[in-house]
Amino acid sequence: MIDISALSRATGHPASKLRYYEEVGLIRSVGRRGLKRLYPDEVRMRLALVSLAQGAGFSLAEIRQMIGAEGRPELDRAALTAKADELAERIKRLAVLEKGLRHVAGCSAENHLDCPRFQRIMRVALDRNR
Repeated sequence: MIDISALSRATGHPASKLRYYEEVGLIRSVGRRGLKRLYPDEVRMRLALVSLAQGAGFSLAEIRQMIGAEGRPELDRAALTAKADELAERIKRLAVLEKGLRHVAGCSAENHLDCPRFQRIMRVALDRNR
């Protein structure tokens, strides 16, 4: 068992976040020692899964559905594949944006708005927002 203070120190998550995760059903305390909530040792693994899933762009509701509050997580392979596909597409868009920004930063045009490549970048950005 690990109390909320020790879990907070061990994971870097503030106690308020741990209480919120409990409130939304991502983790569950198993009792109290005085006023402090106690968690089973495996809660660290669950918090690592939550962090990993958040980093991949899953919402807390999606994460809760995948890992629940108790038992072994049952990860939805189709959802993971769909998220991986979303990330791959986002990476492609970000790579194009990065190249464009680097071009604009080093562009020899006196005014960036006169640069044909910058004009194309702006048109693409506008088209994506439609």
